Amino acid sequence: MAVLYAINCRDKPNSKEKRMAGLKAHLAHMDEVFDRVSIACPLHDEEGGFAGSMLVISATDMADARAFIEGDPYYNSDIWESIKIDRVGVTAGSWVGGKPW
Repeated sequence: MAVLYAINCRDKPNSKEKRMAGLKAHLAHMDEVFDRVSIACPLHDEEGGFAGSMLVISATDMADARAFIEGDPYYNSDIWESIKIDRVGVTAGSWVGGKPW
């Protein structure tokens, strides 16, 4: 059974050029896996520059979530300084239809 995992990837300093160079391949990959993606977005610092990537995806387990992010072309582009993956329990919010209480 698939559950949701949040993947937070923080960029290395001065990685914007590598990020932009790999964007076309990254977006092509995202098209291929789009059915598993609930949210995908760049993260920005306070000045509006890139700070990383954030995704919420469907995966069968932590190993599947890890394989998902390792399949992204950005993974091998030396952009990300760190990657944190957490299982998500969606409870409330406007994008999930409200709140259960």
